[in-house]
Amino acid sequence: MHPSVPSQIIHDVGRRVAEIRALRGLTQEKLAVQADVTLKYIQRIEAGKENLTLESLVHLSNLLCVDIVEFFVKPVTVSGKRGRPPRKKQNPS
Repeated sequence: MHPSVPSQIIHDVGRRVAEIRALRGLTQEKLAVQADVTLKYIQRIEAGKENLTLESLVHLSNLLCVDIVEFFVKPVTVSGKRGRPPRKKQNPS
């Protein structure tokens, strides 16, 4: 077994939160409202910049209807999309 790196675990848990949130069809904004936290906080979690407490993980697992161990499964995605989605081009009339 190789040693765990805390920053990598924090990053991976954040990615899992993002993946599970997306699977549930929730936006970051909707999850923030349900969790009674700021959008910025959800963004920081998903970016791997927040070291969540166990209490926060339990709260998120309840909101997302998953067992807490799901946050510790290796994420499928490497990183989240950054920035706004591309603007849809309008057809000139």
